[in-house]
Amino acid sequence: MKKIHRKRLLIPVFALVFMVVGSGFKSDFFEIAKQLEIFTTLFKELNMNYVDETNPAALMDTAIKHMLEDLDPYTKFLNEQDVEAYRINNAGEYSGIGALVRSYEDKLLIVEPHQGYPADKAGLKAGDEIVQIGDIKVADFKDNASELLKGANGTKVNVTYKRQGKTYTTAIERGGIEVDAVPYYGMANETTGYIVLSKFNAKASSQTKAALLDLKGQGAEKIILDLRGNPGGLLSEAINVTNIFVPKGEVIVTTKGKVKKFNREYRTKENAVDAEIPLVVLVNGRSASASEIVSGSLQDLDRAVVMGARSFGKGLVQRPLKLTYGTQLKVTISRYYTSSGRCIQAMDYDHRDENGKAVRNTKYNDFTTRNGRKVQDGGGVLPDIEVSALKTNDLTKALLENNIIFDFATRYHYANSLERLDDFSFGKEDFNAFKDYVKERGFSFETEAEAALKKAMDSEANDFLGKEVAQSYTDLLDKIEKGKVNALDKFQGEIQKNLEDEIVKRYFYRKGLYDYYLNHDEAIMAATELLGNNGKYAGILAGS
Repeated sequence: MKKIHRKRLLIPVFALVFMVVGSGFKSDFFEIAKQLEIFTTLFKELNMNYVDETNPAALMDTAIKHMLEDLDPYTKFLNEQDVEAYRINNAGEYSGIGALVRSYEDKLLIVEPHQGYPADKAGLKAGDEIVQIGDIKVADFKDNASELLKGANGTKVNVTYKRQGKTYTTAIERGGIEVDAVPYYGMANETTGYIVLSKFNAKASSQTKAALLDLKGQGAEKIILDLRGNPGGLLSEAINVTNIFVPKGEVIVTTKGKVKKFNREYRTKENAVDAEIPLVVLVNGRSASASEIVSGSLQDLDRAVVMGARSFGKGLVQRPLKLTYGTQLKVTISRYYTSSGRCIQAMDYDHRDENGKAVRNTKYNDFTTRNGRKVQDGGGVLPDIEVSALKTNDLTKALLENNIIFDFATRYHYANSLERLDDFSFGKEDFNAFKDYVKERGFSFETEAEAALKKAMDSEANDFLGKEVAQSYTDLLDKIEKGKVNALDKFQGEIQKNLEDEIVKRYFYRKGLYDYYLNHDEAIMAATELLGNNGKYAGILAGS
């Protein structure tokens, strides 16, 4: 009887402990199960009873993607097509026409044909608008029409496109496309090598290493590593690229998240290719993620001087998790911290403003590099030396996002012949022509100050304050509008750099752009000058 009594006592005690320890888990589990049951019932009833035929796959795809919108923008559902695109992006190889293409509702825009690849051989140019692929009109195709351009090597696709108001048709023979992580390297002067690292795919570290060794063979005693515009990629390749310049055993990055198995410390595993060569790393507002791991950790370890403009500020790590039927969930699993212990994440997705937009971190914490220099977290990597022409502003962003700079470059290209790169110059008359073009397009954008003023004018408080205050608001808005026009001159340096970049590519492709950089780019010239001054370079890293 006593044994039976003990067993009866143990059962409720064990159950009580399980309920206390696992109450949070059980509560979450019940809520998940409840919501799944509601959603399953809704989905079934909708498809059975809706007045018109539905597309269950499209509905589910939309539902899942909308569900994830309230999280950070990097957590995404990848359908089978997305998974393939993700694989291609990381591998650096695919079969297609070899051009950067932007998708719109009624057309595909050729942004940049890659030199020597099928699109270029077929005569397509930046600014061409593809309106039909084979027998399919782009405007009638509901999915991403750029997928129609992909296909097996050697297969042909007929393309109808518009250029300068005229319509043309051409046949493009698809081919294998190699996406280089290092699209260019060369000598900036007799002793300074220059390497462009444009993405962190599977080729990043091997191509960077090969470029470094080749440049050293050409006499390079100092290196400029250009990470401007590099959106990131594979975390492992960020570690490997850093390892080229940093000895074995150094902590490069640490990841911390909710799931313990994703909490890791990443150290360099190999001997450095060159741990002593003077190094400058260039970054800008479009240098993100893996680019910030490399630049931030090289800065923290006092291994390189970082120059340019504050980087993007993405301190989050994603991992693809396999789902059923070939789909995946690319989910943010952790935050990463550079060698000094700082997280450079700029946007706080847990806190939103009244419009539902994530707020930007404004409170920065101080950290120190190995030599005791002060660095900060929370807003990207702040360069040791800032280059004004690389800074971003709302006006330049708006001009880029609205294709004003891109479209002007297209017009310029068809209005001007240019045979030699050395003959190109963009002077005062050219910039005035751009300002006239901006007015012609009726371009306008809303600043944060305007948005706040307009909101104030629409509020009940405005009625309370009376007509005089309302008129003051109106006058101030007029002054802001006039000030935006003058801002074209104020930010001419930043705007003109983007114009020159876009125009040079039209004539001489991306290789020509990097050739142009070596003699005209403000950041490269500043980096070359710094590397030529051993005392100043060493003084920056020493914090003196």
